[in-house]
Amino acid sequence: MTVRGQSPGEPVSAEDYLRVVTETMSRVAASQAEAVGRAADLIADAVRADGVVHAFGTGHSEALAMEIAGRAGGLVPTNRIALRDLVLLGGEPADVLGPLLERDPAVAHRLWALAPVRPSDIFVLASNSGVNGAMVEFATLLKERGHKLVAITSAQHSGRMSSRHPSGRKLADLADVVLDNGAPYGDATLPLPDGGAVGAVSSITAALLAQQITVEVVARLLAVGERPPVYLSANIPDGDAHNNALEARYAGRIRRGS
Repeated sequence: MTVRGQSPGEPVSAEDYLRVVTETMSRVAASQAEAVGRAADLIADAVRADGVVHAFGTGHSEALAMEIAGRAGGLVPTNRIALRDLVLLGGEPADVLGPLLERDPAVAHRLWALAPVRPSDIFVLASNSGVNGAMVEFATLLKERGHKLVAITSAQHSGRMSSRHPSGRKLADLADVVLDNGAPYGDATLPLPDGGAVGAVSSITAALLAQQITVEVVARLLAVGERPPVYLSANIPDGDAHNNALEARYAGRIRRGS
């Protein structure tokens, strides 16, 4: 992907980036609308059945999990799973965390053992490449246990990569619903004169998809006469009281860390 009218070697600018981001978001919104609806159906069903939405991403895809779990305007029955759980909850040394940890399938088993999962819960996993061992193994574990899975990934990037999981599978192969974040191979969009590119888009488009799904889940709950359990900002009057009352319904099932 390159900016329309721009060829490699031309100067790049914030205006170029804004244009490519706007075009990409419009394309993703249009092409993924049906998948957003199917994801919202699954999540709304889970919430109505007293389920929790577990969100997991590694690297920059952790931003997707933060977009879903524990923010103003979002659903209260949400839980964020992160690699740092190994240290904060599992007692492993801090030096276990590193850029290659996401490639180790064994990590998924340690994270699963720490996660407060119940049979009614559903999962949203994000991985731009969709090929790393920990993510694919985590998806495998949850599917083996009968949970529904919504995956957010880059179809273009994942399609050009070989799986780093022993099974040869990728995240998209395991999901009930797959949403394409529209990011190009390598994620960055503006070509540089001497090779490479600048201006990544996957975090922005994944956030768009996460918020669209959340809005559609709330719409489905309202349509059946239910009051959606949605956060207020903690930084407005009475926000804490509102949020604490809703969180109490899911005590021990949702974690809110820093």
